[in-house]
Amino acid sequence: MQRSTRRILTTHAGSLPRPDDLKALITAKAAGQPYEKEALGARVRSAVAEVVRQQIESGIDSLNDGELSKSNFTNYVRERISGFEARELPPGQGPAPQLIFGRDAEKFPEYFRIKGSFIGAGQRPVFCTGPILYIGADAVRDDIENLRAALEGAPVEEAFLPAVAPGTIEHWLRNEYYPTDEAYLYAIADAMHEEYKAIVDAGLVLQIDDPDLADAWQIYPKMSVAEYRKFAELRLDALNHALRGVPSGRVRFHMCWGSYHGPHRYDIPLRDIVDLILKVRADAYSIEASNPCHEHEWRMWEHVKLPPGKILVPGVVGHYSDFIEHPELVAERLVKYARLVGRENVVAGTDCGLGTRVGHPSIVWAKFQAMAAGARLATKELWG
Repeated sequence: MQRSTRRILTTHAGSLPRPDDLKALITAKAAGQPYEKEALGARVRSAVAEVVRQQIESGIDSLNDGELSKSNFTNYVRERISGFEARELPPGQGPAPQLIFGRDAEKFPEYFRIKGSFIGAGQRPVFCTGPILYIGADAVRDDIENLRAALEGAPVEEAFLPAVAPGTIEHWLRNEYYPTDEAYLYAIADAMHEEYKAIVDAGLVLQIDDPDLADAWQIYPKMSVAEYRKFAELRLDALNHALRGVPSGRVRFHMCWGSYHGPHRYDIPLRDIVDLILKVRADAYSIEASNPCHEHEWRMWEHVKLPPGKILVPGVVGHYSDFIEHPELVAERLVKYARLVGRENVVAGTDCGLGTRVGHPSIVWAKFQAMAAGARLATKELWG
């Protein structure tokens, strides 16, 4: 992975705005409706080329395909691994909803009644009902080829593709087949290993997306911190199993606190899980860091040492608001981290993917431009 050896580099967490016509094709495919496969493939290729150009023009150094071929985590995974089925269930039956704002909902029920928030509303529950196998070779190859084509001749420091962690897959696809949580997680890990390896073997950086590392604390409100750490450690062990044989220098790990727009009053503190995060076989850690619930946690790095050779990618612009961060604020955030962990070990990032979480695509690009301007200001302060 590229380090900030001469200047502060910039990147982001993954998803980017999808053109309306492509969105319609992706939605039809995910819903099982008729769509033209060749037309979808061609539109994904052209959209990836456009989103790569926009990232370059916005000042992003380590960029990706915008995740434009994927509708959401659940549909993406079901296209890549077998053994799952979606079922309609009678009202009031089936598993309890997985609420990534569960602890907040207990304390602020009126807010959530007004908000009407329910993650996964309108989607049929998905269950694992048979052995899990990887079936995504063609899909990941298309993602790789589309990004490579878009990068040809482009002035790019680095390119990455995201893939989902076993623990996050487990949370949304319920197990009815494997005898234990551990068996289920390791079956997912064995399947996703194929995707992880394909991305790295193609010369790209692999980003592991694991929002449910932290937001499952909200999903299971009765757990103590000790119980939750044990729960999370099993899932990270499965992730490291999936990363076996994949060079850590080609892997970055992204985590956040679920990224839903709401209170986040009862998010688990970073200090309670940071040691687990640092055990992931990755050379870079992309961590949500700019929103009002977590920005203060930069001080934790006064006491927790970033291991030698590792890179920290703090979110210095966020998805939680359509406010566009001032470049001087971005620079201030970057300098604080650089003073603690070393300027060469800091890359500017975003809290989470901005594509579907801000009010308009123009806000995404404006935030990226502000981040790039802030990185230049930080570079000037740190390098003189």
